[in-house]
Amino acid sequence: MINHPVLIFGGTSNPKLTAAICECADLQPGSAKIETFPDTEKLIRLESDVRGNDCFVVQPTCAPVDANLMELLIFLDCLRRASAARVTAVIPYFGYARQDRKDAGRVPITAKLTANLIATAGADRVLAIDLHAKQLQGFFDIPMDHLTAEPVFLKYFRKKAIPDLTVVAPDVGNMKTASRYATALGGELVVIHKRRVSGSEVECEEIIGRVEGRNVLMVDDMISTAGTVCSATKLVKSRGARSVTVGATHGVFSGSAVARLQASEIDEVLVTDTIPLNGKVKELKNIKVLSVAPLLGEAIRRIHMNESVSGMFNGIG
Repeated sequence: MINHPVLIFGGTSNPKLTAAICECADLQPGSAKIETFPDTEKLIRLESDVRGNDCFVVQPTCAPVDANLMELLIFLDCLRRASAARVTAVIPYFGYARQDRKDAGRVPITAKLTANLIATAGADRVLAIDLHAKQLQGFFDIPMDHLTAEPVFLKYFRKKAIPDLTVVAPDVGNMKTASRYATALGGELVVIHKRRVSGSEVECEEIIGRVEGRNVLMVDDMISTAGTVCSATKLVKSRGARSVTVGATHGVFSGSAVARLQASEIDEVLVTDTIPLNGKVKELKNIKVLSVAPLLGEAIRRIHMNESVSGMFNGIG
């Protein structure tokens, strides 16, 4: 039980996650009225007194990214002007995270712009899960707590006890994550060399390691267009893999992702509830959602009590 004064508010992007966090923290959610005018402008009116309170706003900036981001900014400004003692932006999925560098001439670094907007709007602190790149923490000029969903996935996989397990890194950048899973689950480690053809197309060209007769596990921070995991699945299956399980913290599922996953040989797709499943994604028969609400609830408790957040992940393997 978290003691007074603390309030958790939720935006409209993922109200079910906010409710689950409040249940885990044994709290009633803060009350706010969110209105949308005919011209699509939004107005947020707090119905709970927040003066002197420790306030948390849960709002993943998933699609529609710009609308959800603007709602978060308005919420933060509203809480600051209502004299909240401290305001923490809880952003389970941080949109614009992939625009984190100038990889061509005359392009913006929108991840840094977004971090600046959040701080300027009134956030004293930010809490997020599995940023696309860990160095994004440095984009914030306010305290930033970066969680990982690895404990959630490891709990599931340990219970499932997959035999003859091989953890496959779908690209070289995923090697460290794959290595941690392989060590924690007692599996072998394999890496795939891939080549990006376009923003939505990749080609997995070669496997470094053995997958024949093995049950394959691939884990990444997100599934966006599903090009990488589907191409990797096709390759490991052609090399004799028995089954393929894919896990990703954020189920973005943009573009033709659902169609690709339906046509693939992936046996099970695991995502967390950082982003709600909408539309055709719900039609996927092999998808399973794991909740990060207990993880976020514990992080919120620790932040409120001024306890170590990084201590949650000691001995994660």
